[in-house]
Parts: sequence; C-alpha cells; structure tokens
Amino acid sequence: MNLQRSRRAVLTGLAALAGLYLPQGVRAQPGSGKPIKIIVPFAPGGSGDITARMLAEYLNRKTGQSVVVENRPGANGIIGVEAAKRSPADGSVLMLATTSTHLANPSLYKSLPYDPEKDFSLVGHFGGGSMLVLVRPAGPYKSLADLVNAARANPDKLNYGHFNASSHIPGAMIGQLAGVKLTPVPYKQIGNAMTDLISGQLDVIFVDSVAGDSYAASGQLRAIAAHGQRRLPKYPNVPLITETYSGYNVAAGMLGIAVPKGTPLSVQQALNDLINDAITTDPMKTALENYGFHPKPMTLAELAAFVTRDRALWKEQVDLAGIVPQ
Repeated sequence: MNLQRSRRAVLTGLAALAGLYLPQGVRAQPGSGKPIKIIVPFAPGGSGDITARMLAEYLNRKTGQSVVVENRPGANGIIGVEAAKRSPADGSVLMLATTSTHLANPSLYKSLPYDPEKDFSLVGHFGGGSMLVLVRPAGPYKSLADLVNAARANPDKLNYGHFNASSHIPGAMIGQLAGVKLTPVPYKQIGNAMTDLISGQLDVIFVDSVAGDSYAASGQLRAIAAHGQRRLPKYPNVPLITETYSGYNVAAGMLGIAVPKGTPLSVQQALNDLINDAITTDPMKTALENYGFHPKPMTLAELAAFVTRDRALWKEQVDLAGIVPQ
C-alpha cells in the first residue's frame, strides 16, 4: 500500500464512519466524535491484548479519535464475543477475533451463543503467528524429548495449563503423536497459568510467541520448542516441534479484528484499509515481526474465505487431538 493510497484510505475511512470520526485535519471537539472501543475477549497480558493495544495506538494516532481497549475475559472468549455481538453495527465497537473465538470454539463446544461467520465480519488480520513451549528453567526438561520421556515414564502425572484453544490443542496433539498423556488444566487468565508454571504447579505451557516472549526473554521460563513457518529469529536455537514430530501440523493461530454483522460495507472497507496500513507500517509491522508474526494485508473477501477454510481445519485438529466437545 503506497503513501497516496494509504492517505486516501484513511480519509475515506473517516468519511465512511460518519458520526464516529471527523475528516482528517479537522480537530475533534469534545463530544463531536464517538470513541472507538476494541473488545478483547481475554484477560490483559495475552497476545490479543498486546496486539489490540498496538492497533488502538495506531487508530488514535491516525484518526485523532479516542480508542479504548476493554478486556472481557471468560468462557474461552465467549463472554467478550457476546458483548461484541450485542454492540452497534456502526464501526464504533471492534472485537479482537482469535483462534478460539472464530476457528476452534465451534468445534470445542456443542452449543455456542454465536456463529463466527453469521454474526461477525472479519475486517483485518495481523498475520500468521508462532508458538513457544515453555517450562521452568530449574526443571528437568531441557527439550521436548525430555518432556515426552517424562510423561511416558510417569503416566497421567504431567500437566499443562491452557487458557484458550491455541494453548489447549497443542498439548493434546503432542500427546497423540507421542503416545503419552498430558493432563490439561484450564485457566481463565494467562497470568495465573504463567504464575503456576513458574512456581512449579504446572509442568509446561504452550503459548503464542507474543504472550510468551517476555517470560522466555527474561529467563523466567525456558523455551524448549517452538512452532511456526520457520525457527523464530529471536530464538534461533530453539527447535521447531516439527523437527521432533513431523506429523505436528497445528495451524498458525489467528489474531484479527471483527465487527458485528450488518456493519455497512463502506465502514468495513474503511477499517480494512486502516488495519492493512497499520500492519505494514512501523512501528506495528516491526513489532509483529519481532513477535513471530508474518503480517500480510488481506481483502474483505480473502478474510471471509480464510475464516471458512481455517474453521474447517481447526475442526480436523480438534478431532485429531481427541478433544471431546463440551
């Protein structure tokens, strides 16, 4: 996206979101613009929260409007999704769409109070992400093989914490491939799971590279494996899971932005242009890449096709992992 198109897209977006934004260059007066809200259906500190706040800063800087991030955690994202579903379909409320909310939940639950494709439209995607397998530095596991061997020698003794689909399915998939059982322990918030891992109450956590980076980089936790298109540039000595288990094919996690179904197409297009510009422009582009993302602009049609395709793929993975829908 060149600078001229980017500028034109932003101006078009501001005009399209009538009543929400003022034209670029016109200073907003108190009460003249409606604040933008980004609902994050998970607790602070996770990858969705971090990337949503990066986008909020971009939108604030680009539009001059107030942008707030509201965390609505609970029930694997369902509580926040329901809040977003009930919101006005005018572009004033955006939702952080994730692997859990849009791809995996339909296969993890027998009944959902929403349908990702019927109730929402995806307007942006931050790019495919990566994952880290984290353990305590002082613990006995120096590699994924160490972890699997311990699980084999101690049936039903090793556990892992999970707080969304992206952290749940990998542990189950590793168990299936290695012929061992890792007991899943559910958490409402990622911070609590990380605290329990550090204290030794958990054996391992499978977490996206955004949320896990600060723990691995600081030495609080050790990365024994990773998952992504290639080894993570920041952790070149950490082997990929596929280097040990070639059959491991869990799809890359999803992070994007959705709006309630019925949002005018002009508003969807304006947001799509803004988000595509954000993920391909520094500082957000470099930040995403450093976290292991691969930012790639996508059109509205491509985003819709992506959700349909990867939703089916995650159903296959839930089935392969042997997870029974709740």
